[in-house]
Amino acid sequence: MFKKLELKKHALTAISYMLPLVVASGLLIAIGNLTGGGVIEDYSAPYTWSDALTSLGVMGMGLLPPFIAGYVSYSIADRPGLAPGFLMGCIAKEIGAGFLGGMLGGYLVGYFVLWLKHVIRVPKWAEGLVPMMIIPLIASLVCGLLMFFVIGVPIVWLTNWLTEFLIGMQGASRFVFGAIMGAMASSDFGGPINKVASLFADGLLLEGIQQPEAIKVCASMVPPFGVSFCWLLSKIFHKPKFSQAEEDNIAVAFPMGLCMITEGVIPIAMNDIVRVVVSCCTGAAVAGGLLMTWNVGSPVPSGGVFVIPAMSNPLLFTAALLIGSAITGIVLFLLKKKPSEAETEEVEEEMDLSDIHID
Repeated sequence: MFKKLELKKHALTAISYMLPLVVASGLLIAIGNLTGGGVIEDYSAPYTWSDALTSLGVMGMGLLPPFIAGYVSYSIADRPGLAPGFLMGCIAKEIGAGFLGGMLGGYLVGYFVLWLKHVIRVPKWAEGLVPMMIIPLIASLVCGLLMFFVIGVPIVWLTNWLTEFLIGMQGASRFVFGAIMGAMASSDFGGPINKVASLFADGLLLEGIQQPEAIKVCASMVPPFGVSFCWLLSKIFHKPKFSQAEEDNIAVAFPMGLCMITEGVIPIAMNDIVRVVVSCCTGAAVAGGLLMTWNVGSPVPSGGVFVIPAMSNPLLFTAALLIGSAITGIVLFLLKKKPSEAETEEVEEEMDLSDIHID
């Protein structure tokens, strides 16, 4: 029941439900901030539409622990796990356990509900009450108390320690942290390692730490930009580095990169996985280290180049993105070998339907 692939599946299901909330809330905060808005502290006092947008975005971000907990539990136990899961996320938010507490609470209550579904036996007339009342009540009671008094305590301590540690980092330690984050976010082109870095950054955003989000956004764009820069170098110096099929993929990967979609690089990486991954991780690590050193933050967790104006320092973010992409392109240009003759001659053979015979 606790297989690694299942745990990953439940987390990804919850993330798929959570992402629209994260994107919408982050963009609302960005629009509000860019138009001079702030968080409304007193709703009885006058406030502007910019304040309303900023406050709405902050409210949305505050729903992340309930969302992640509710939908992790839902993925595990189906509808009976939804309400107890949301309640675990509410507890995590209120006690300060944040995003991590919400996720762990979702797993706890989800598997507890799944167990209850197999062990609870009631008379036939009461079967309709089991998913609607009995299971949600028992699960919320048991897991809620565990979250308040047992599980939540160390998570709050860990969250507070990590927040203080990141705030207190200076100099070289900031660069190293940013480099690790950047390399993780770019290493598997939107895969599980990227998702770990993304979850970590999203959790810290709830604690008011915006720098990891900027690193995540930047590092997700470095691979497609860097590969495109390598292609440009190959044309400038007349040294072919890509087959025609790879060049066609780059033409798709670059605009996808503008939107922070890294997966467009995967077809190119599959042909030369080690060199492409090493190049992308190197460039993204440098970009991440620079962003952390320069203290550049992002209130928005995704959106690509379209959210650069929302960064705390758009110019430095752009500089880090260009530097990281250039390093990726140069390293890949130096490492990547010339494509074979078979790769350059023909991209794809057309299917000859005359060879197909129907008996």
